[in-house]
This record gives sequence, C-alpha cells and structure tokens, in this order.
Amino acid sequence: MAILKAFKGLRPPKNIAKELASRPYDVLNSKEARIEAEGNQYSLLHIIKPEIDLVIGIDEHDESVYNKAKENFDKYQKAKWLIKDNKENLYIYAQTMNGKTQYGIVGCAGVEDYMNGIIKKHELTRKDKEEDRMKHVRITDANMEPVFFTYPAVKEIDDIVAKIVKEQQAEYDFTSVDGIGHHFWVINDDTTIKKVIDLFAKVPYTYVADGHHRTAAAALVGNEKKKNNPNHNGKEEYNFFLAVHFPDNQLTIIDYNRLVKDLNGLSTIQFIEKLKTVFDIEEKGTTIYKPNKLHNFGMYIDGKWYSMTAKSGTFNDTDPIGVLDVTILSKLILDNLLGIKDLRTDKRIDFVGGIRGLGELKKRVDSGEMKAAFALYPVSMRQLINIADTNNIMPPKTTWFEPKLRSGLVVHSLD
Repeated sequence: MAILKAFKGLRPPKNIAKELASRPYDVLNSKEARIEAEGNQYSLLHIIKPEIDLVIGIDEHDESVYNKAKENFDKYQKAKWLIKDNKENLYIYAQTMNGKTQYGIVGCAGVEDYMNGIIKKHELTRKDKEEDRMKHVRITDANMEPVFFTYPAVKEIDDIVAKIVKEQQAEYDFTSVDGIGHHFWVINDDTTIKKVIDLFAKVPYTYVADGHHRTAAAALVGNEKKKNNPNHNGKEEYNFFLAVHFPDNQLTIIDYNRLVKDLNGLSTIQFIEKLKTVFDIEEKGTTIYKPNKLHNFGMYIDGKWYSMTAKSGTFNDTDPIGVLDVTILSKLILDNLLGIKDLRTDKRIDFVGGIRGLGELKKRVDSGEMKAAFALYPVSMRQLINIADTNNIMPPKTTWFEPKLRSGLVVHSLD
C-alpha cells in the first residue's frame, strides 16, 4: 500500500511565490533558462539550472554547476526566499488550464515504495540523466522539484480536498505567463492530515505520470543514504521524496506527434500506395486533420492532410504495447517503410508535443525541414495504468502531460 508522508516544506513568501516558481528543469535548455530568469533574482532556475549564473557555454554537468546550485540554495534560505514550515504538513496544488482544474495532494512518497514496485513506471530512464539529478539531490540535500504522480481516484480524498478548497483561502494563487493558473493550499490540521494519510495507505499503487528521471534520482539517493547510515531507522527524511499525487480521473494526456525527414527513397505516390495496404486512407485537403479515435492517424505531406485508420489484423488488441498507436505507427510505417528502427537515436525523426498544436507539424513540413508529419490520438490513462500494471514499458515519446508542475512552491529538505 502506498506511503504518503507529511513534511516541513520550504516555501516562498506569498509576495514572491509567482516570481520564484519556475518551469521544470527538463522542459527548457540553458539558453532558454537564461532568458526566462533574466532580471528575476528569485527564479528557482538559479538553483535547478544553475549554469545560467556561470559563463555562457559551460557544460551543465561541470562540477562547478552543481556547486552553484548548492550556493544558490543556501542563499535563498539565508535571504528567507525559502522558509521552512514549523510543522509537518500536507499541501494541495491545483492547476487550471482551458477552464479545467486538477487538484493534487502534495506530500512525500516513499523510497521503499519505489524500490519494491508500489510506485509503478511506464518509461525507461537513461543513466546519464539519472546521475545528473542524483548529483543535484546529493549536493543540495533536497528535492527541489516535485514529481508528478497519479493514483486511482478515492472519493473520500476528493471530498476532503473539495472542502479545504471551498473553506480555506489559497496560500498562493496566480497565473503564470503561459496562462496556467496555479493554486496552493496548506493542510496543517493534524486530524485531516492523518485522515488523508490513512486513506492513501489503502491505495494499492501509485504511478509516475511525468518525471521518471527525477523519481529515480530521488529514490536512488535516498537508498544510497540508507546504505551509508549505520544507524538507519527508516524515519529519516531521506526515506521520502517530494511528489504531487493527482487522481487519475482528473488528468488529461495529450497527443505526442512525429515528424520524419525523408521517405527512405520512396516518392510520395509510392509511399501512399504502400500505406494503403495497411491503412484505410482518406484525403482531407488543406484543412488540418486531427485524429478522432484510437488507431486513427493524421498525416501531412506535400501540402495535404490525410486520415489513416489502421486495418483490422495489423495490430494485436490483446497486447498492451502492441495496441498502442505509437507502436502501430512505429511498426507499420517508421520501421517497415522508412527504416527507422530506434526512436531514441535515429536523427531522421523528431517529436512534437500536442500542446504546440498540429499547426506546428504543418509549419515544419512546409518549411522543407521535414518531409511528412503524423498526428496521433492521445494515449488514455487506462492504457498507461494497464501498461504499468503489467510491468511493460511504453515506447519513447508516448505521453505528454499538461499543464506541467511549477517548481519552487514547496521544497523538501532531506536534512
């Protein structure tokens, strides 16, 4: 059963919360981070992307970068830009996008749950990315950014959250520059905290929705500290890491689309003829076509959009991986026709999150940068959970969650 732990959060004063909260470290590069943090001394990017305070072009994995993260974290605490709560609390973090609000419980997840499979994963992680975040956790001795978890919705928890939101004024309430609303409440009533934790203890599994590398790094550092402490008793803060837990029925996964640079020597006519052997194809003209169901795809090539529906028998409905549209596209088109075998390393393919819209696909094909684009129907939460429950791993670039969590509204110290 899932661990949820209250903790003494490090949080910004209300008057600088909006300026301090930043996008996650992995959604922008160093150049973008410099621009985003320019003129904003409070931005958490100075801690999670600390290379922005060093010479331009420095390797972001240089030892001096991690040291700068520690230096800046110490500075924020001394300046009281991050202040530790005087008791262990839980928190509520809600986000509003396009008129829809999702409510998450902020608390610590258990390292033990990650190690024994109570926290389930659906993506592979890369060792170099894990080690980068592990170094960051080690030197700051903190989880600076929360990971994004989901869990099977529990009505009693939803009811508690709804009551707090209705009766209690939000600690932070602002709209970020991208138009997303961010709302944050402190749960400091011990009876309520115990009730939520007890209810959560009945949840059989939680699932990493977004932040697989941060999750792995936080858990591995915690396990490392356990092994290095001869007096370990299981109650130390390093046994837990920062997570926001959203009920599964409130989340939306959006599409994650593909672009290819060439047709592997085929002409457009030849390519479409080959596609017709495995897809039912309908030309849609110049109007953007968005897939409307599973196994239906949009294709843009030579100024035209097409609807493509995979023919019966071309995929395995009983295989949780084989039934995914990313698998169908990879097998029937990318591999069989275009010779793109490894989505992680092949330079002939690129990926675009649906948050950027299908117009971005059209733009990149029309520019001549790419030859063709494929729009996919989003993966469902049911598919994600089914894959995690069966210990399978999704292909690369399958899920895209929006909105992204802002980092810095609360930090978890391992000390």
